[in-house]
Amino acid sequence: MTILKQLILGGVRSGKSRLAEKIALSTDKPVTYIATARAMDSVNDDEMRDRIRSHQASRPSEWALIEEPIRLGEVIKTQAKSDQCLLIDCLTLWMTNLLCADDELLFRQEVDHLFTELEAAKGEIILVSNETGLGVVPMGELSRRFCDETGVLHQSVARICDRVIMTIAGLPQVLKGEKIEF
Repeated sequence: MTILKQLILGGVRSGKSRLAEKIALSTDKPVTYIATARAMDSVNDDEMRDRIRSHQASRPSEWALIEEPIRLGEVIKTQAKSDQCLLIDCLTLWMTNLLCADDELLFRQEVDHLFTELEAAKGEIILVSNETGLGVVPMGELSRRFCDETGVLHQSVARICDRVIMTIAGLPQVLKGEKIEF
């Protein structure tokens, strides 16, 4: 079986991004890194800026970069090609961006567009996301909605993907698809 679409889940600092980068390198295809993170200029978000810089420093310089916090489906539509590898990091930050936009129509359109384009996409696609459903139920309404929507997102993306991996303490645990060979 050829692995074309992969979802890599894990907690914060679980090694999921590093694993995704290692898999992308192993494809021997040109890689386009699609970053969904953004540091909010309106708030003191130095910690997020530091995280972004750390991720940037760890990536090979020959990788193309697209920064897209909202229109992920459109990026997949225009960038996915059979001779290309897309690495999308990360779906939970994308979900945060959509929910913080506070536009229900935009939210539904973008989530639907992601599923449509992901199913139709050619080439290799690696999606990274934080598993948020293993902790306590959050107290705030927005936090609960984030966890609920992310859980639904993960289930839908996992159905589309050929391989799903849960990364724990830097160790990949294959939940669906072929075992990882490194």
